[in-house]
Amino acid sequence: LHSPMYFLLSQLSLIDLNYVSTTVPKMAFNYLLGNKSISFIECGVQSFFFLTLAGTEGLLLTCMAYDRYVAICFPLHYPTRMSKRACMLMIAGSWMMGAGNSCAHTAYILHLPYCRTRAINHFFCDVPAMVSLACMDTWLYEGAVFASTTVFLLLPFIAIACSYVRVLLAVFRMRSEAGRKKAYWTCSTHLTVVSLFYAPFVYTYLRPRSLRSPTEDMILAVFYTILTPVLNPLIYTF
Repeated sequence: LHSPMYFLLSQLSLIDLNYVSTTVPKMAFNYLLGNKSISFIECGVQSFFFLTLAGTEGLLLTCMAYDRYVAICFPLHYPTRMSKRACMLMIAGSWMMGAGNSCAHTAYILHLPYCRTRAINHFFCDVPAMVSLACMDTWLYEGAVFASTTVFLLLPFIAIACSYVRVLLAVFRMRSEAGRKKAYWTCSTHLTVVSLFYAPFVYTYLRPRSLRSPTEDMILAVFYTILTPVLNPLIYTF
């Protein structure tokens, strides 16, 4: 349980636990009491923790893909490439980059002038839903959102896909049937989690505002805010 894979899994579990806690309790509380309001400060705090945890998870899933890539493609180099120090640096870097990105976006969102309706057409304080309420031209900030989504979601997803191409080629060359089966099980669980997390996120945040639909955004948000964190423990248990 002290191997890098399980240490990374423990971090993923911690992120998912807090990730769900940023949106679901408030949403359930509002639904049960019929009170659909949230203060400006609470909205900022929710947005900060949501973006921090989402960005960190995106980078952490990339670290987990690298761990499996090294373990299967370079097994003899695994103890040096995935040492305890390297693992700690990857985790710390993921948290720091996620928090830094979140600070920048939250600070900008809280300083936007909201002179239109204050009704957010979403079940939590999501950045695209809040930007649409601003009474100023936000094209420059939308470009920043596009850049952040590319760095934290699209590029990691491409890196994970490329690493698994190499992994599958290495698995095909394995002589041991038991080894191949174990590698397939490990990789397929991770790919399932990656697809459920990245696909709706990238689709939502990379689309221009003119192509967005509030109803569609809310349905997609259910996947990366509720469904993925709930299914992760089940998927990785198998």
